[in-house]
Amino acid sequence: MVEDTTHLLEIWVTGWAGCRGYETRKEGRFPAAFRADTTHEWEYFAHDPSDAEFAALAAATVEVPARILTVLTNDVARYHFLAQQQGLNVTSASQTMMIVDMETQDAEDPWLPDDDLRWVPSRIDGVHHAVVYAGEEVAASGRMFVVGHTAIFDKIVTEPGYQRRGLGSFIMRALAAQAFEHDVETGLLLASLDGQKLYSHLGWTTVSHVLMLSASDEGSDLSVG
Repeated sequence: MVEDTTHLLEIWVTGWAGCRGYETRKEGRFPAAFRADTTHEWEYFAHDPSDAEFAALAAATVEVPARILTVLTNDVARYHFLAQQQGLNVTSASQTMMIVDMETQDAEDPWLPDDDLRWVPSRIDGVHHAVVYAGEEVAASGRMFVVGHTAIFDKIVTEPGYQRRGLGSFIMRALAAQAFEHDVETGLLLASLDGQKLYSHLGWTTVSHVLMLSASDEGSDLSVG
């Protein structure tokens, strides 16, 4: 599964960066993305890096407090320890990477739960968007980008005043229907703690825990939402 998860991470970074318009490059063998809209710095990504690889990535991360090192692992304790050794703080440990077989998802456009809502699908620069409106106000939204045969889902957000009305599920189903315009086989996303319950209900399963590390202690679940 090591190679599988490493490959999944590379696909996810490509799709996530595609959703957000981020520049990407490699840091050694690892993917990196420039968060032009938030930290204005690089975020490095690695799946189970060796001690030496972790040290090199950590050294690049601590150069600038706004940089982030995101590690996918199911050996969380090991990387907590290595982070302490390298002067990094764990700014988020609650996220997971999740995966779904797209054959299990519905290819039809979903129905909204309330008549007072309307939804608008669109595609801009290769990014698929689904937005639910209540009047002129955005109630929920999400985006999706296809890399090869994989659909990467991102920024699945239900606004506070519209939660617990099934709109998160609706957005996911609406984006899945758009994904079937392509020859997709797999879906990928990073899920917050709240999102994990929703995605599990929709048939998604966990691949790996996600640790976000930085020299700053002001981090948050930046990869999600």
